[in-house]
Amino acid sequence: MIPVVPVESCTHVLAEFDCLDPLLSALRLDLGRIKCTCLSVSRKWLALGTSAGGLHLIQRDGWKQKLILTHKEGSVTQVSCCPHDEDFIAVATSQGLVVVWELHLERRGRPERVSVSWEHRGQTVTSLCWDNAALRVFAGDVGGKVSCVRAGSSKLGKGSAFVIFPIQTITTVDSRVVQLGYSDGHLVVSSLSRCYLCDTEREKFWRVGNKERDGEFGACFLQQSPAGQRGPAGQRGQALLYCARPGSRIWEASFSGEVLSTHQFKQLLACPPLPLVSYKNEPHFNPAQTSPQSLAFPRLLHDQNLLTWTDSAIYIFTPHSGQVLLWTEVKDVVEISVFRNELFCLHGDGRLSHLSLMSPERCVERLMKRENWTLATTICCMFQHTIITSRARKSLPIDRLEQLKAQLNSASQEQLIGQLEEVISKLEPLDSACSSRRSSISSHESFNVLDCGIYRVISRRGSQSDDDANSLANQSMLEEERLKEFSFTEQEQVENDSQSVRGEGDRSDINLQFLPLPFRSKPPRVALQAVRDSVSSFVKKTTEKINTLQMNADLWPRPDLREGVQGEVTATVTPLPEEVELNAEQSSSESELQELRAATKKAISQIQDPMVLLDPVCLSDVLQEWAPVLERVLGPEDHTRPTEITTQEEKTLEEEELVSSMSCCVVVQPDIYSANLDESATLTEEEDHGESTPCSTAPVRALFPPLANHVELVQLFSPKHLPPDLQADLSQLACLYVEMGCPGRGGIESVCVFLRRYFFLLDQERVRKMCMLRYREHREVMKAYIAGMLEFTQASKVVEVIQKGDLLKSLRSLRELQPWNAPLLLSHLYRLYDKHGEVAVRAYPQFYPTILPSDIMAMALPSHFLPYLDNLVQSRAEQQRLSFLGSLLQPESLRQDWLELALYHDAPQKDDTLTADGQPRWHSHFFSWGYGRLLSLLIRLPADLASKQKMLEKCRTHGYWMGYLYLSRELQWRPEAFSAICRLDDMTLLEGDDGIVPQSFDEWVLLLQLSQQISSSNEAPPTSALPSSPNGSCSDDTNGTSDSSPDLSDGSTDWSIRVSPENIILCLVRVFGPDRALTALQERGIQVDLSSSSTLVCDLLRMAEKRQRALIQTMLERCDRFLWSQQA
Repeated sequence: MIPVVPVESCTHVLAEFDCLDPLLSALRLDLGRIKCTCLSVSRKWLALGTSAGGLHLIQRDGWKQKLILTHKEGSVTQVSCCPHDEDFIAVATSQGLVVVWELHLERRGRPERVSVSWEHRGQTVTSLCWDNAALRVFAGDVGGKVSCVRAGSSKLGKGSAFVIFPIQTITTVDSRVVQLGYSDGHLVVSSLSRCYLCDTEREKFWRVGNKERDGEFGACFLQQSPAGQRGPAGQRGQALLYCARPGSRIWEASFSGEVLSTHQFKQLLACPPLPLVSYKNEPHFNPAQTSPQSLAFPRLLHDQNLLTWTDSAIYIFTPHSGQVLLWTEVKDVVEISVFRNELFCLHGDGRLSHLSLMSPERCVERLMKRENWTLATTICCMFQHTIITSRARKSLPIDRLEQLKAQLNSASQEQLIGQLEEVISKLEPLDSACSSRRSSISSHESFNVLDCGIYRVISRRGSQSDDDANSLANQSMLEEERLKEFSFTEQEQVENDSQSVRGEGDRSDINLQFLPLPFRSKPPRVALQAVRDSVSSFVKKTTEKINTLQMNADLWPRPDLREGVQGEVTATVTPLPEEVELNAEQSSSESELQELRAATKKAISQIQDPMVLLDPVCLSDVLQEWAPVLERVLGPEDHTRPTEITTQEEKTLEEEELVSSMSCCVVVQPDIYSANLDESATLTEEEDHGESTPCSTAPVRALFPPLANHVELVQLFSPKHLPPDLQADLSQLACLYVEMGCPGRGGIESVCVFLRRYFFLLDQERVRKMCMLRYREHREVMKAYIAGMLEFTQASKVVEVIQKGDLLKSLRSLRELQPWNAPLLLSHLYRLYDKHGEVAVRAYPQFYPTILPSDIMAMALPSHFLPYLDNLVQSRAEQQRLSFLGSLLQPESLRQDWLELALYHDAPQKDDTLTADGQPRWHSHFFSWGYGRLLSLLIRLPADLASKQKMLEKCRTHGYWMGYLYLSRELQWRPEAFSAICRLDDMTLLEGDDGIVPQSFDEWVLLLQLSQQISSSNEAPPTSALPSSPNGSCSDDTNGTSDSSPDLSDGSTDWSIRVSPENIILCLVRVFGPDRALTALQERGIQVDLSSSSTLVCDLLRMAEKRQRALIQTMLERCDRFLWSQQA
């Protein structure tokens, strides 16, 4: 029984009629390597941006590919078609480039870049928006910058195409730009915290509303309906601003930034979702799903209604009536582009879907045209409240529904036919004067009917919802008036000076950095006033800070030298002990910094001498002289007690006090990586001003290395303020000190401790390379480095996404961080690997070359590293794989390590490939190796003789005989190769370009003797043992019974591929001829026993050889006669 959708939800439905998978296949976007990243749609075009930097322009009429625009500046992250001129399209790349293309389709010319902007270099552009009247594009990025790009075109007049318009920076907001919108000279900027409204013509800037929010919330303009409606200003068809708010709310605001009303959709969304009508599966409707939804709408799109989405559903609202038009569950939606009633959705896995918003009767009509009878009947029964109305007779007359019923199978669809007959019996005639929808309209609301049949409900201003909205608007206005009064009282003088240049309606946000738009020149008085205001504010704040930190000397009473009051004056001017201690500590800190600066300057000057820098001994002496000064000034404090600690509880208390006293540090257990990379404790700085420390127990800098069995600290920030020049010199010396292995201290533990204590001084990228090259064999150093990086990136928003456990969303968040910083990206990849294991590592090739295989090798288990390396190599074209793999072998010793890993993992058992004495088992080269392609590339790479010999020995030890034979041929170890081939018993190994073909008669004799020895021994293989299992395994008789016969006893074995003495003799006969070969073998004392079939082959070869000689003799005679005749 098909459930019936309630009458209030029957007006519209989302339907999917077209499958765009063939389009993606034709564009090669269905592969894992290149995916669709963004999209935009217009009346004529469907624009698809890809991860390879390409922009595909698809003509919507027939879905034909028209153009491909390439970008070498990174992948395409945003694309937007010009709404009023489809000959222009804007593109943003991952490197921050914004390009405006002119297609020149009318003149059939080549597309050209008419405007290029690098204003957002190094930042990811998050939103593009076109002016609805002029050829200019607004762009916003993750840093909050908003810029304007003008496009020159020959359409604007003669010479305009040669004019280069300057790139204009509009403003920089407080956080990442989520969405941009433009309408009638007004630009809306939605950031993570609030919405801003900019009048680009009058150069004014407003803040929309007073309350902030935290997260991605969209904003857009929506034109009011011109059907007899007037805006709040009395203007017909004026646009209104809609801003998303937390809790499924949307603000409605005017062009002046004033919030007119708040639409609450939380309770209205407590209705079941409408099914998605799709050709893929049958629609299902669950009336029981009616819980309220508190959502955050990340984007707001508009056409005739407001559209938004989450990662699990699509929502469409009618803001004029404040109702939910529909909401439908659609999984993994990343981006949507809208043109009229058509929606194009981009999903997280790169696929596309094309949805249409329409009435149920139109949907049934479309389905019947496509002869999808079952689905059309299901929609008729499910949305019967709309189908039975009189207006539906224009699309679905009664005879069409009768035709639909006739197309159903009466045997298997009897219940469906019964429901359709029930719907037909309820149909209203075409001339019906009433409809069930009209009765549902409340008495306090009016309505009008549009041409498309939709009832527009108009709420009266006296309704309850409007009263609530007006109360919210009045409350916000009162709060703004109070803020105005407070600011007027505080800055009365400034307002009086600038009264002549400021109007009443100027409500610009003083907390926002706004760059004046260069649309017209700014009056000099306004510019001078702005400079005066900023300087006055800076001086005022600086003065307040100085007064707070330092007491004015005029406030202290001056000493009177009269005798009667000498004692009183002395008591008055004596400073407090805390102040004396503070002054002493400040002077001590300054002297220590001066000492550190002097020692650093001396060390820098010494290492600039090439004789010192290139001499490890002299360089170590310089660093040993500098290191104690660094430890004394910036090292951790050692809190010791005068009393001796005897109990375990007192020791623990001492450690806790030491940890709590260290500011800007994190506690890291010694084996943090082996336990859990994400579990690193963070210290919070505790201030206790009520307890003072005596001088005898004052903290002193601990000498390096620390006490044993003590918690180790990763210091992320300097305990003292360091000038930038000193910081740079200290960083250079600290990195050099770690590269030299901490001379004077010794041991890897000292390097780890230095790295933890002075992490704030070290260059993260330089230390990463150190761990890969200098300390590759010492994983403790890498653990200490990764522990610091994990804590350093703990505040990143990507960490929250990774902790949720969604691998696809985590990878998408990491791709959005482009351009990547290698140390930061590596720390996130460690978290992702700790969360998902091998599945995550398989996706890491997309981060090459920022993250190298050596980084992944240090991170992952060997069994997890091999899939990464194999996927990385296979991602290249086949002709480039060998050279690409060679470029990855840095250092060269990685070749042996990777070969060992590939031979050990996902490989056949040694008992299946090797005998007890280490010889090849029969037909063991037919086994499949999991990483055979990688092994083949590794052994084919050029290398020195010693490396080749090591690789050959490893292949022999593990039983990888194909690699062993290849290396034997390269090293000219031909006797060993012939012995292995005889034991493998496969004649195809002696043929072809990859085979080892005997090059002389002596080699043929050697091969024949080896075959005779193996055949006469107990190692003869059984005749029926051939690889038969799907995984390439073969059965083998290891006992070698004496009953084995060289003759075939089972027809399943191909005798011609066996390396038997008879087959070798036949090959020898074919090469040297029967008579010569057999005679030479008899002279060497080799017995030749040929079967009747082999004897017949020899006879045929003799006959063919004689005929060949006779033919050659005849040809020579004819040539001789012809030459003599010509001479005569």
